[in-house]
Amino acid sequence: MSDLIPTINESDRILVSGRDLHEFLEIGTQYTKWFDRMKDYAFVENTDFVEVSQKKLTSHGREHVMINHHLTIDMAKEISMLQRNERGKQARQHFLEIERKWNSPEMVMKRAMDYLNERVEKLQTENLVLVQQNNELQPKASYYDMVLQNKSLLSVSKIAKDYGMSAIKLNKKLHELGVQYKQGDIWLLYAKYQDKGYTQTTTHVIDADKSRVQTKWTQKGRLFIYSLLREQGILPLIEREEMKEGRECQTI
Repeated sequence: MSDLIPTINESDRILVSGRDLHEFLEIGTQYTKWFDRMKDYAFVENTDFVEVSQKKLTSHGREHVMINHHLTIDMAKEISMLQRNERGKQARQHFLEIERKWNSPEMVMKRAMDYLNERVEKLQTENLVLVQQNNELQPKASYYDMVLQNKSLLSVSKIAKDYGMSAIKLNKKLHELGVQYKQGDIWLLYAKYQDKGYTQTTTHVIDADKSRVQTKWTQKGRLFIYSLLREQGILPLIEREEMKEGRECQTI
């Protein structure tokens, strides 16, 4: 019988196709006329049943719109009782068995778990959207922020790369601005900057007789160069790109 009267299981109720029930009960009257008569038994549309339109192909291959109804299982049981015949009794017993299984503790728990899983999935999706929107609203990390997150010593060539220039050009610029002077093969800071913690001098031993002295910049020194060059209108590449993007957004 379950194959002859299939049910539609929604999250909170069971529905029955009016046409499937009409066919099982072996009603001789045309479906729409029969159903109009059943509605006279005080069944309320959108409470006890909903009207649905279904497209169906005729034997000639033409598309035909067929009216059907989805009934609550309580309405399906009452209609079955109204028939006062064996088929009606079988249908009612069938619906009672479906209700019994639907209301079993196992099925109630399953529906509760399904609902919770759907809610969790929905909340996770909403959270991902919020995170994405928040990330889009967050400004990109500035050069200053990037420097603060770094604690290592840097060669002048690495700092120069931030500005898209060579180490030779940056050293020359710092010399022109009165920051450093060259002694032999190394650059040294002028006295006014020597005790600021901008640089550290390291010695690289080559062999027993040879060594090489290198001057590296601290992150504090890197920020000093940043402020100094900014006053000259020289910005690191990362900030130039941000300014370019900002101008492009304004013109859109």
